[in-house]
This record gives sequence, structure tokens and C-alpha cells, in this order.
Amino acid sequence: MKPSFPLRVKAVMIDLDGTLADTIPDLAAAANGMLRELGRQELSVDLIRTFVGKGIPNLVARALTSSLDGTVPQDLLERAMPIYERCYTEANGRNSTIYPGVMDGLDALRKARFPLACVTNKSGRFTSPLLEYLGLAPYFTQVVAGDTLPQKKPDPAQLLHACRGFDVAPRDMLFIGDSLNDAQAARAAGCPIFCVPYGYNEGRDVRELDVDAIVDSLAEAAKLVVKH
Repeated sequence: MKPSFPLRVKAVMIDLDGTLADTIPDLAAAANGMLRELGRQELSVDLIRTFVGKGIPNLVARALTSSLDGTVPQDLLERAMPIYERCYTEANGRNSTIYPGVMDGLDALRKARFPLACVTNKSGRFTSPLLEYLGLAPYFTQVVAGDTLPQKKPDPAQLLHACRGFDVAPRDMLFIGDSLNDAQAARAAGCPIFCVPYGYNEGRDVRELDVDAIVDSLAEAAKLVVKH
């Protein structure tokens, strides 16, 4: 059953890549830098865009195989990972941009006194610098990165961790994301979920997902919630 709007919640969690910021240019630069060092052919930015969403090891494996279902020998993955991480450290934030409506949405949510958490599959060593670089860090009192816990989205553990951090029941904690990973994690956790249509859902249309609302921007999302 779909909820009625405005949705009454106590806190909000927001995904990073594909929801707050377009980080594809930097992710693609790192992936292609890795491929060059390994003597492999570079890939188009549009193809790499479809590889994002399940963490760096998956992105690296997909880039190495040019396939969403890519699996590579463990020794190759262990060789490629540090190269990718070095390349991404150099690229992180350089060409990433905040999506339209994000700052207005964050300002509106903060004005309404919603506690905010950033929940992402991106490694913490890249998440915090990127949030700082983009000027987004001050909005979030919690950051749950891809290596904060042993599990990451679509497992619900990160979302439940953020709920505990705010002492908020999952049903009262909205998650805003852009992908199947986000939708599955929210449903498994028992959290309401909004999705934006402009992100990185592995090339699929988010309108096919089991979500409570599709919102054009964070600014629109902020209009659909009130503080419970």
C-alpha cells in the first residue's frame, strides 16, 4: 500500500553517487587509468556509468571484463584494486558535480530539523573527502560508508545502523536513493524509499522499482515529507 503525502518521518538518509552528486566523470577517469596501466582498452563513460552501484570491487571487475556480470581471477582483482584506488584518489571530486535541486533540498530538510545521514557503498576513504570537497559534509551528522560495516547495500545493515544512530525506528526513517540496491535495502530494512530518476541504476529505469515515490530532485523530496 502506497503511503499518503506528505509522509511523516523523523529523519532522512540519502545515497551519494547518483543521488547527491554525479561522480561518473571521476569514476570513469579512475577506471580508465587502471585499464591503461594494465594494458587494456579504455571504456566509454556511458558504459562505465552502468557499472556503478555495487561498490569498487564490482566496478573494477566489470571494467576489466566490460560486462555487468564480470568475474575475474582473484589474483587479477588483487592486482587491479590498488591501481584503481590510487587513480580514484587522484580523481576524486575533480569533475564531480552536485545535481540540480540537491542544495535546495538539503537546506529545506535541515530547516525542517530532520537529522540527515549519508548512506553509501563508496569506501569511507573516498566518501568523506568527496563530501568535504563538494561542501556537503556539514549537512550530515552521520555518514555510513561502504566499509563502515561488513555488509553494504542491498543488504539492509547500513540503513539499520543509521536508524540506530538516530534512535529512530526504520518506518520513521526515509531513504532517498537512485537504484535497485537502494530500493531493496530500504524494503528489507522497513524504511520508506524515494528514488530520483537521474542516477546510476545499472542502466535500468527506476520507475520499475518498488518505491514509495519517484522524485525529480531532492528539493521535490523535501516537499513530500513533514517532521513526525
